[in-house]
Amino acid sequence: MSAAEDKIAALGHKLPQVVPPLATYQPAVRSGAYVYTSGQLPMVDGALPVTGKVGAEVSAEQAKELAATCALNALAAVKSVIGDLDKIQRVVKVVGFVASAPDFTGQPGVLNGASELLGEILGDKGVHARSAVGVAVLPLDAPVEVEIQVEIAE
Repeated sequence: MSAAEDKIAALGHKLPQVVPPLATYQPAVRSGAYVYTSGQLPMVDGALPVTGKVGAEVSAEQAKELAATCALNALAAVKSVIGDLDKIQRVVKVVGFVASAPDFTGQPGVLNGASELLGEILGDKGVHARSAVGVAVLPLDAPVEVEIQVEIAE
């Protein structure tokens, strides 16, 4: 295992298998020194643990945990392309979408689940730029979706 995967285990998590695409796309692609993931839902063992809108059926704290699951799924997608998470030079950008009740405005706090976990796993390499966007609905009625862009070292 890589040092990054050791850290994932030390934090009480497991790097999952890559979530199969729901449509015609790849979970991650490499272009030069960068790997871009597709949006990752918080799938666990092939299913969403909860569905609905954040601020209605799903609490902000639940959604924050789901965002961390999305980040783990994104790392699995990156690993499927580069083979070793220790090749990550840095996480450049995280984009997160939160299926939000009309009056919910806590999208940044929800996305902290992904950002904090990436920082815990990768240290300074996990510090990134980020967008947190509220949306009406996500695929499969998922509460949150996260994509990451990473720079890799050869």
